[in-house]
Amino acid sequence: MRIDDDDRYGRLRLIPWWRQERLAAARILVVGAGALGNEVLKNLALVGVGEILVIDLDVVEPSNLSRSVLFRADDEDQPKARVAARRAGELNPDVRLIPMRGDVLTDLGLGLFADVDLVIGCLDNREARLWVNRQCWKVGTPWIDAGIQEIQGVVKVFTPPDSSCYECAMTERDYQLLNLRYSCPLLKRDEIMAGKVPTAPTIASMMAALQVQEALKLLHGMPVAAGSALVFNGVGNQFYTTRLPFREDCLSHETYPEPTELSLGHQSTAADLFRAAHDRLSGAPVLVLDRELVAALECPRCDWRTEVMRPRSKVPQSEALCPSCGEPARPEIIDRVAEDAPPAGRSLADLGVPPYDIVRVEGDSGTSFFLLAGDRDGIASGWGLDH
Repeated sequence: MRIDDDDRYGRLRLIPWWRQERLAAARILVVGAGALGNEVLKNLALVGVGEILVIDLDVVEPSNLSRSVLFRADDEDQPKARVAARRAGELNPDVRLIPMRGDVLTDLGLGLFADVDLVIGCLDNREARLWVNRQCWKVGTPWIDAGIQEIQGVVKVFTPPDSSCYECAMTERDYQLLNLRYSCPLLKRDEIMAGKVPTAPTIASMMAALQVQEALKLLHGMPVAAGSALVFNGVGNQFYTTRLPFREDCLSHETYPEPTELSLGHQSTAADLFRAAHDRLSGAPVLVLDRELVAALECPRCDWRTEVMRPRSKVPQSEALCPSCGEPARPEIIDRVAEDAPPAGRSLADLGVPPYDIVRVEGDSGTSFFLLAGDRDGIASGWGLDH
């Protein structure tokens, strides 16, 4: 075999099963651009993955510089996703990187999860992992999770619908910790130390490398240990693999059928969606919201009320205090919008629906799923960079 040293991928092509054209055609979503995300993006760029989308809500801080290979001191206060995408792009101009500054729970439509070949999770909390897991299961997209702490790490590969999933392995304690993020009226607690897990750069490099290696195997159609956890104990330098349980009644195992594409986008109104739904459903259609919406906050004692119209995870407990008496206000939470209800005149964005989402509409004759394809061009051009 001839070795072409002028070919960027020449040495990679020497691997017998390697198919560079498959990687060039691949589309991967990376959720999180912190220490793990930096290493994942670096590796994906080096091997020439065709398109990489990366989402992160945060900005670069000085504390990130000891663990994140793509960040520099003069990047402070810039969006992590943008900086990481730019630096990874400098490693390989063949790769298209699309940064999105946003929250995966509220800002990323299900259509994007359906369009990518796989998702790599570089997350630091259970809530985001559980959400990514459920989104991937709805559309049948494989995803690879990793967690790190100090010099310990774990990597898990999930391949819906056949393997066990992230939620299958959640314990009662996991659910308790998840619920601690919310207060009694179900509004998000203010978290001073959220996501501040101590980690060394070495473990981020190791676990991210394993994530990308599993991604390469998936993209090449090679077998992977789906539904298993590969655990590394850095103190004793020990690796072990454990099989995750499979729960038949797992709530994450909901799958969606192929959606009907609509020319509507998230700025269209719910009424527009209902008009389109009448072609497929009989009776009065109802939009089912994937994200519970806080429509308003009210204090019955003081007759105070203010409109909110934001997903529940976006409303902190500190905001839900009555300005008159200082007592916690009561949230008005909605998860369904009927055709004849006042919110039907609002945009889907006002109802917490993100761009390029797949929405569920129920009627007397059943349920239909619709892709908001009108947002597709916005996603392709890098929606959310300054969201």
